[in-house]
Parts: sequence; C-alpha cells; structure tokens
Amino acid sequence: MKLFLAFALFLISIAFTIRPVGTGAAAPEKLSDWGIFAGNIAGQRPAEGVIPYRLNTPLFSDYAEKLRFLKLPAGQSVPYNPDDVLAFPTGTVLIKTFYFPNDFRDPAKGRRLLETRLLVHEPAGWKALEYVWNTEQTDALLEVAGEQTEVTYVDLAGKTHRQPYVMPNLNQCKGCHNRNERLLPIGPSARQLNGEQTYADGPANQLAYWQLHGLLTGLPELAAVAKTPVWNDPATGSLDARARAWLDINCAHCHRPDGPAATSGLNLRYNEENPTVWGVLKTPVAAGRGSGGRQYDIVPGKPDESILVYRIESNDPGIMMPEVARKVTHQEGVALVREWIRSLKSEGQN
Repeated sequence: MKLFLAFALFLISIAFTIRPVGTGAAAPEKLSDWGIFAGNIAGQRPAEGVIPYRLNTPLFSDYAEKLRFLKLPAGQSVPYNPDDVLAFPTGTVLIKTFYFPNDFRDPAKGRRLLETRLLVHEPAGWKALEYVWNTEQTDALLEVAGEQTEVTYVDLAGKTHRQPYVMPNLNQCKGCHNRNERLLPIGPSARQLNGEQTYADGPANQLAYWQLHGLLTGLPELAAVAKTPVWNDPATGSLDARARAWLDINCAHCHRPDGPAATSGLNLRYNEENPTVWGVLKTPVAAGRGSGGRQYDIVPGKPDESILVYRIESNDPGIMMPEVARKVTHQEGVALVREWIRSLKSEGQN
C-alpha cells in the first residue's frame, strides 16, 4: 500500500509542469520560460517531473562537465531496448547543460554554465534548441547561429587551462545527431543508463528507478541488462571494453551502418564483433591527407601506424575526428585507445 501511494504521488508530480511540446508555438527565447528548473535556474535543480540522468561513458566535449535531465509527457513511458538509444515518446524533452568548474579539485569554488541544449520530440520529429548562458549566469538565451567563447579552469593536477569553446549552430547539431537523415538522440541507451544516480530520495540504479516510477516498461532482470563500462575506471571493464565504449560514444554516432559516415565502411558501435569493421587492417575508403600517410585504420600493436589514432589526436579541422564539437584533444581518451591498439595482436599471434 505504501509503495502504491508513493507511486501515485509520483505520477501526480509528473503532471506536465514544463512548457508543453508540439503546440506549434515558437520556442521560448529564454531557458527559464521552459520551467525545467526550480528556483534559481543556475542551480540546475530540476522542477517536479524532471528527472536527472547520467551516462556511464559520455561523449568528450573539450573537458566540459554535463548535467542531464529528462522530461517525459505526463502518463507516458519509454519501452526497454537492449540494443540502441531508447525510443522516447513524442513530447519528451532531453536537457543537457555544459559547464566548467572553476577548479576541478574543489567544486566549492564555483562553476561557469556555458550552454544548455534541448532535444525536443515534436510530432514531426526531434528538434534541437541551443541556449547560451549570459555573463551574469541568470538565464540562457536561444541562439540558432552558435557561439564561440574562451574558458579558463584549473584541472585535477592544478594546471590552469585557457582554451576556446565552441557552441554549435543547429546545422552542426544535425551533423552528430543525424541518423538516416533524421535527427535522433545519441546517448541514453539502456546499457549507458545501467548505473547509479543520486535522486532526492537517495541513490538508485537508473533503470530500476525509471521502472519503479512508471517511466520504463519491459525491463528484464537487471542482472541480464548489458552495462557500458566507465571508460576511465578499470574496475568497470576490461581495457578492450572501455576502449570500445569510448569509441562507441565518441565516434559511432557517425561511424555506423545508418550514420552519416557509413560510406567509410567503419562501424565503431560497441556491440560490433567484427574487428575488420572496427578498422583492424582495413584500408581507408578515402582518407586523403587525413590518413597521415598511414596504410590502415588500425594496425594491431602499432598505434603510431594507425590512422584512427592520427585523427583523434589531431586538432586540424581537415583531419581531426570527430569533425565537430571539439577544439582540444582528449588526451586521456587517446591514451586509452593507444593502449588498446597496442594490446591487439595480429592474426597468427598469440
């Protein structure tokens, strides 16, 4: 009875409190007009019915941190899918705020919010909206043309960084989110959500929490659900699994059979089992100067002879991968991929 009452109260709480989707009205000019956050919106405290979530291995975005939230339409849920990003119903809003702590070693020193991206599932399909935070950090304004700024922060080792930071225009959003010429979310698959999140009433597995609150249907026993490892936590998976997870989230939104880079012949999805399709001893279709004079996408045991490493290390716009959404190299991610390639053995080797 107690559980039933809690569930009933939760359903009441998720009655649609934020701006309705699909009304045909123009998007609000201010992020605050969406009603996603309660109180001072810079605090990023979700309004009733807005659920925080996290991914086990997120896309690298120039070392920016991210806060993610979800709002499903009242009374609706999303079906479990073991293989791909969940098929959220029309009316869903996915929210992602990018920020830099002033000092990664000490959250108490504050942070700078840069942008909040919304993916809104309207009747005609998903729509991307970009909101750029003002200098005063009091609100974010709708920006269709994108923007570039400079960020300064102190990393975990105490080193101060000053670097450019680019907020994409709407066409660039489509560059990563394009699947068969349809704009779709990238991250929230069941395997990526199969991890712990801290809620107002304490920590819980995200999938179990969603199921308990009627947001997710068809979830099998949690022990049977695949789990993406955390790319930089060896306790969560093998070197192979963590490197494949990093490549999946950073590269596979394009390099997949139905992605915009399908003609490359590369499929870097986590569940792809054919090493040749990953790029092992595969010659590029048309790399141009992006090959760096190297012969194969991946040469087992030899990261310095692998085109893949050459491209993810580069910051040259004509060479680097991914092509958009970054200005600096993910040094730790590249080191992981280098170690993984070094561990690969050619056919015939033990």
